[in-house]
Amino acid sequence: MTAAHVPAVARLERVCFSDPWSEASVASELENPLSLWLVALVDGQVAGYVGSQAVLDAADVMNVAVAPEHRRRGLARLLLTELERRLAARGVTSLALEVRPSNEAARALYAALGYRQAGRRPRYYRNPPEDALILRKEWNV
Repeated sequence: MTAAHVPAVARLERVCFSDPWSEASVASELENPLSLWLVALVDGQVAGYVGSQAVLDAADVMNVAVAPEHRRRGLARLLLTELERRLAARGVTSLALEVRPSNEAARALYAALGYRQAGRRPRYYRNPPEDALILRKEWNV
């Protein structure tokens, strides 16, 4: 992700999430040395993105989203797979994320990619209120 992608990523945040990151928050990730954000482009336009933060050998997915008109085409799988590859090249050996229990499509994708439930955060999400499942994937570098 570059500064040129930030407005489109922020727009996707508003489309895809009930509690979206602001454009300023997304832009600040470009200055964070712990962050790695990737975008998927279709015809030169941002169709999806994934963002992460890593500390030592562990990383967390901050957000992953695909525009509704580009879903079910493998973009989220591609983004997550590329993120894992790049993080592994930096010495990261695990990746964690939170997902709503009601988000069955995302949960199925994460399971297919090898993520396993590691815990639950009560009342993590607002609007609407819901717990979060903590999913984790580990690998050897």
